[in-house]
Amino acid sequence: MEESEKYFTKPLNLFDYEQQAQKCLSPMTWDYYASGAWDEITLRDNHAAFDRIKLRPRVLVDVSSRNFTTKILDQPLQMPLLIAPMAFQCLADPDGELATAKAASSAGVGMVLSTMSTKSLEEVAQVYHSQTPDAPLWFQLYIHRDRNLTRALVERAEAAGYQALCVTVDAPVLGRRERDTRNQFTLPPGLQLANLTTLCGLNIPKQQGESGLFTYFAQQLDPSVTWQDLEWLQSISPLPLAIKGILRGDDTVRAVACGAKVIIVSNHGGRQLDGAIASLDALAEVVKAVDGRAEVIVDGGIRRGTDILKALALGAKAVLVGRPVLWGLAVDRQAGVDHVIEILRNELDLAMALSGCAKLEDIDSSLLVVGC
Repeated sequence: MEESEKYFTKPLNLFDYEQQAQKCLSPMTWDYYASGAWDEITLRDNHAAFDRIKLRPRVLVDVSSRNFTTKILDQPLQMPLLIAPMAFQCLADPDGELATAKAASSAGVGMVLSTMSTKSLEEVAQVYHSQTPDAPLWFQLYIHRDRNLTRALVERAEAAGYQALCVTVDAPVLGRRERDTRNQFTLPPGLQLANLTTLCGLNIPKQQGESGLFTYFAQQLDPSVTWQDLEWLQSISPLPLAIKGILRGDDTVRAVACGAKVIIVSNHGGRQLDGAIASLDALAEVVKAVDGRAEVIVDGGIRRGTDILKALALGAKAVLVGRPVLWGLAVDRQAGVDHVIEILRNELDLAMALSGCAKLEDIDSSLLVVGC
């Protein structure tokens, strides 16, 4: 047994994974994954919002058997969880997004692949669908300045079998993450933006190193994108749209009117506008504005099974989980992601039993006390 293995203690929860991951990652990679914008107020508040909500459990309910299977866009989930889109996963593990896809598919949970992945969307789809052909695999997309780049990515995602486009709308420009600026963050040699390097026939400049491609990608963010661009996107693809980055009821109404089938309540993990409302604090308003016309997912700050329970009680159909997956990758590769998902499943199961909920339909707002 190696010296490092002798002192390895299997994490009990997602906070343990976070602590161990920091020891496994370089300072630059840790800061890239863990940081938020500016003073990181929103980053911290995303989880604190869950602590502000208390539970009122029901008692003397038969919870001898629990079931938390569900569907999103009529696609089956073994629990109400999808893995959030996250860039550069090969910084945490050489297999990166492929390891994440294997863990997600074997657990029967969904996955949203980032455009900025370090494994190609085709490779990830092949791995994911080889095990769970019907579970949700979505492709995260920005509408770029170069619409041909956008079109090419959409066509590839459709051809590879992705079942929805997850359009990120809260990044007309990049937020400022000061930890990355201090570190002068760049991709190390050998890592690539796999979905760009495989594109042919587009006007992608030949720059040295993958950091050049990263710079090019950042320059493709288009601050002129409007609601009309969602209509254009639907004109080039039949894939349903999940709109990620909504925090307001009026924006929700606009998104649904533009044809969105899923609204993802998100502040980009606190990485865009610092001081923005916590995702959980925006959830009830968005659910009310949706009024049953689309499905609602929330992300940001979920670290416990009770957090998932609270999100569902406020009206979410499922949740996205991001950084803890990276911590699992960093600590124990695919097995680490397997365990992160298992921890959340077991904690949700226990939280439901102790709250008097045998199935997801039993979870409602009567379980909650807000602002205690």
